[in-house]
Amino acid sequence: MITNIIQQDTSTVVDTLTKAYESKWHAANNLSSSSTIIQDMASHNLIFIVLGVTLIIWFILLFFIIRLDKKVGTLEREFEHEQSITETGDS
Repeated sequence: MITNIIQQDTSTVVDTLTKAYESKWHAANNLSSSSTIIQDMASHNLIFIVLGVTLIIWFILLFFIIRLDKKVGTLEREFEHEQSITETGDS
C-alpha cells in the first residue's frame, strides 16, 4: 500500500517535470521517431547515462594522472643521475 503511494507520487513528479520542460526539449515533440539514444535519455534511467559519462571522465583523468606521474618520475631519475655525475666530476 505504502509502496504504491510512493510510486504514484514519483510518477506525478516525473510527469510534472516532463510537462514543464517539454517545450524546451528539442526531441520531445517527435520522441517516438527519434534515435534510440534520445529515447533512452528521455526515459527514467537518465541517471545511469550520467553515471556512465562521469565514470568515463574519471577513468580518463586517472589514466592521464598515472601517465604524467610516470613521466615526472622518469625526469626526476634523470635529473638525479645528472646531478650525481656532476658532483662526482667536480670533486
